Amino acid sequence: MPGFGLTMGFTLFYLSAIVLIPIGGIILKTLGIPWSEFWRLATTERALAAYKLTFGASLIAALANAVFGTLLAWVLTRYEFPGRRLIDAMVDFPFALPTAVAGLTLANLFATNGWLGKYLVPLGIKGAFTPLGIVIALTFVGMPFVVRTLQPVIENFEREVEESAATLGAGRLRTFLSVIAPSLLPSIITGFALAFARAIGEYGSIVFISGNLPFKTEIAPYLIVMRLEEYDYAGAMTLAVVLLIFSFGLLGFINLLEQWANKFLN
Repeated sequence: MPGFGLTMGFTLFYLSAIVLIPIGGIILKTLGIPWSEFWRLATTERALAAYKLTFGASLIAALANAVFGTLLAWVLTRYEFPGRRLIDAMVDFPFALPTAVAGLTLANLFATNGWLGKYLVPLGIKGAFTPLGIVIALTFVGMPFVVRTLQPVIENFEREVEESAATLGAGRLRTFLSVIAPSLLPSIITGFALAFARAIGEYGSIVFISGNLPFKTEIAPYLIVMRLEEYDYAGAMTLAVVLLIFSFGLLGFINLLEQWANKFLN
């Protein structure tokens, strides 16, 4: 490929300046912290509660997006109906909307006197200032990753394969489970991984809807900000490195899972 050396050099420089150098700086700063102190800061009771909520809520939100995002991508790709283009454009709304505005809007909707909260709270469904509100916010910001990942795959899926299955006597459900779903599985896993990774680092949309109550609705990114405001830079960097390790481990596992899925299907 002409110009490979130049473009590859620019790619490595850009990647290093934007990603590798900042991450390396955090790791080097953290290496200056004694191991015993690092372990103490990383495993405080408040930090463990924040980890549990962050990863638990992110997992639930990513799973919800994997299921309902797949259905939404299928409907938008395979069916024609009034308002389809508008709904398709609204999928990108979480990308365009500032996350703080999204969190404030969701908090107002699900508050006790909100448009939805005044009907849900009497039923025992509290969507604001609870872990449920965090899941709702994370689902909102992660939904486009699944839909946009799956849409091109569904559009390029050969209809002849479905027709062949129908000719051989397979019903719609059997065709979907035996023919379509296995082909979509790697893309679903990719969308799930992107939504999960996005949710782990989310901050802006959760600040208002969670209430930020320690041990109850406080997520790890917010705890990092709190440590910075307290000038506890060692504590903030420790929490950041822990999230970084978990994120890299998660992405590595998802990549291995995607490779296995591709080999299994091929």
